[in-house]
Amino acid sequence: MGTIQTAERISHRDKSDNFVFQRSYLAYVEAAKIVSGKVLEIGTGSGYGIDLISQNADYFLTIDKFASPVGEEAAKRLPNVEFRQMNVPPLEGIDDNTFDFVVSFQVIEHIEDDKTFVKEIHRVLKPGGQFIVTTPNIKMSLTRNPWHVREYTIDELKKLLFHFFEDVDTKGVFGNEEVMKYYEANKTSVKKITRFDIFNLQYRLPRRILQIPYDILNRMNRKKLSSKGEHIKLEDYFIDKAKDSCFDLFYIASKSK
Repeated sequence: MGTIQTAERISHRDKSDNFVFQRSYLAYVEAAKIVSGKVLEIGTGSGYGIDLISQNADYFLTIDKFASPVGEEAAKRLPNVEFRQMNVPPLEGIDDNTFDFVVSFQVIEHIEDDKTFVKEIHRVLKPGGQFIVTTPNIKMSLTRNPWHVREYTIDELKKLLFHFFEDVDTKGVFGNEEVMKYYEANKTSVKKITRFDIFNLQYRLPRRILQIPYDILNRMNRKKLSSKGEHIKLEDYFIDKAKDSCFDLFYIASKSK
């Protein structure tokens, strides 16, 4: 299967994606400070985190549901990188207790069986290994995203991870004043679009029916707000203890030694 091009696949080259890209890239920057040894990434995406993470890994396996020219190119260019196309869960062909770290950013919300997903990650981690995960905080979502199977509250994701992991550090990705100005402008724009949904169909219709219309409107809205968001920098985001006002949940789950 080829790559899929939707607003869910964030590009560092599209200025209209900058607001989301900088916040997503921060997860890789923070993870790169932590990871070492053998590292598994679930969700290659556009591949913009490969170089950063692989610098601190002896071996870096990045996997994605879709083909990734960037992942394949990186595997040829970097001797410690491997890319595999794979549907998950399960993590087929990966032995128990293999990896020191697993990173998965903006993926778990797309997984139907999230409990098996987390169970598999726990299985392939070595004793003492860590799972670094990000996902949108539902409290800050402006509308339903039909590409997501679900979104989590702080406690819901923590509860899920505690099914398998012994310790979970619950942090979040926050934005400064410049970021919040864009967020408020985005909220106003989204309200103008959703005011036509008088029957609340965004929550009543099957999500797959809504994916393409949502994607078109989402991309149009980002283009409209591009001038407000293209100046936002990585430094405008920061990690702190998770609260309802964070954009993403940034959790580190540790497997017992």
